[in-house]
Amino acid sequence: MIAGGGTALDNLYIKDPPARARTPQGDTMDPGEEPQFWSLLSKRGIRKFNPKILEIQQPQQGAVALVLRVEFLAHADSGDQPTVISMSQVWVQQGGAWKIYISQRGAAEANPTFRLPQPAKPNTDLYPPPATAPAEIDAALRAAARDHKRVILVFGGNWCYDCHVLDATFRSSKIAPLVNANYHVVHINIGDGDKNLDLADKYGVPLRKAVRVPSLAVLDARGKVIYSQRNGEFDDSARLSPEDVTEFLEKWKPVHAS
Repeated sequence: MIAGGGTALDNLYIKDPPARARTPQGDTMDPGEEPQFWSLLSKRGIRKFNPKILEIQQPQQGAVALVLRVEFLAHADSGDQPTVISMSQVWVQQGGAWKIYISQRGAAEANPTFRLPQPAKPNTDLYPPPATAPAEIDAALRAAARDHKRVILVFGGNWCYDCHVLDATFRSSKIAPLVNANYHVVHINIGDGDKNLDLADKYGVPLRKAVRVPSLAVLDARGKVIYSQRNGEFDDSARLSPEDVTEFLEKWKPVHAS
């Protein structure tokens, strides 16, 4: 749609009632604000435009809410700069077509260089509904009791890109064998930062004052906490290397594991 120019972009937004946008400069009821922003950016020169959908919700019939991470190369005097913009959108059906009714856009920022694997297409179902967490923990502990593994609880949400990067790392060819041989991984959905905080408290993960995710806890097969993240060790995946993750998994795997 960026390549299609301003008209193609403009047609994506509701005019009546006018689409609402929240930008770094403030709120607006101008349905042309978002198309103008992207059209201007396109004219300045962008390449490798890569929107990644992190989360999909259906708040009501005929509406879909998306959380996106938009990656691209932006033209600059010093050369193309890796850039990222965090966004959310609410699409609604109008006149037989899907249109954007509400959007929120963060500031353009430098896209950091990751040493961990990144997901080409994030799994928008990575974190199940928050209410399922107690049952999933119980199931993982039962499995751990049978196969003598440990349980990793990963608190986060589908909107969290660092959570997707950690999952991609756990599933990567070099690290997946270590995870699969020693752990059951449970993703605990904290919603918008207000769900399953009782479980975070129970397992010693401090999320009430500041939401820093992904946050991890490691349990033995009896449910005893043997590690809980307290200082944001995993909440910024750009800081981490595969060696850091491997060292963590080796340190907390079952002591009898070979």
